[in-house]
Amino acid sequence: MVMKGKFRRGLRHHLGIYLFLLPAVGFFLVFSVYPILYSFVMSFTNWPLVGSPHFVGLHNYSQVLHDPVVGTSLVNAIFYLIVSVPIQIVLGLLVAMGLDRPMRGRGALRLMYYLPVITSWVVVTLLFEYLFNTDYGIINWLLMSLHLSRSAVPWLANRYSALTVAAILGGWKGIGWAMMIFLAGLQGVPDELYESAAIDGAGKWKQFWSVTLPMIRGTFFFVTVMLMMGAFQVFISVFILTGGQPANETQVPLVWMYQQAFSNLEFGYAAAFSWVITAIIVVFTVIQFWVFRPRSVQEV
Repeated sequence: MVMKGKFRRGLRHHLGIYLFLLPAVGFFLVFSVYPILYSFVMSFTNWPLVGSPHFVGLHNYSQVLHDPVVGTSLVNAIFYLIVSVPIQIVLGLLVAMGLDRPMRGRGALRLMYYLPVITSWVVVTLLFEYLFNTDYGIINWLLMSLHLSRSAVPWLANRYSALTVAAILGGWKGIGWAMMIFLAGLQGVPDELYESAAIDGAGKWKQFWSVTLPMIRGTFFFVTVMLMMGAFQVFISVFILTGGQPANETQVPLVWMYQQAFSNLEFGYAAAFSWVITAIIVVFTVIQFWVFRPRSVQEV
């Protein structure tokens, strides 16, 4: 009885808080949890948008695993990851370290580096499409003007050159985000550690490896995981630049998933593919947890 009375008093005391949270929780359940659960159910069905869904068991998953375009899209996503993620990590960390020091105009510089993050994907992708256009692109004009190329390079017509353009775009756009996260981590490193390292004779490079990197290990892990997840979810840039063409050579998972769902009306296939991608991302994340796990002195 005493516990029940305490529960009732606590409920009355926090009732206002619960009521304020209710719309947000309802929004989350309706627009996040329900679609996720529904997509999982849909992955076991065949639903061409007309009539009722038909249960097909694991047929969609089997179709995904045997689809050569899926393999191509995964290889392309990994290539995109290999090119774009290091750009964001290395340049983001370098810029963060440069802007971590007191200097005039530091706030304006931070804003300038962060602007690409909040710029529309569609706008910057169309800009890159213009820059790398085969017929009138500025990049080809510069190369031929400097006699570095005798003819126009079809940047967006070849598989890996098109993916490289998309990866450079993604890398450039994400530098500012990585910079802000790294900057937050760097500001948590005590100055005393650098002073002690300097007294011991450590130079800037030694301080970076012995003090900076170990102290921002968690930040580094977070940035790496988020960027790798983002690489597997690249969509707008590839969709606008190539649409997965020619001959599906530049397909990436989300573009292929979108085309299967909304062009071919293969919603069950697209849902199954989305869960396969989710499983791959989880595996990558677990591997990174293992790599970045705290190590004992014996392991080191």
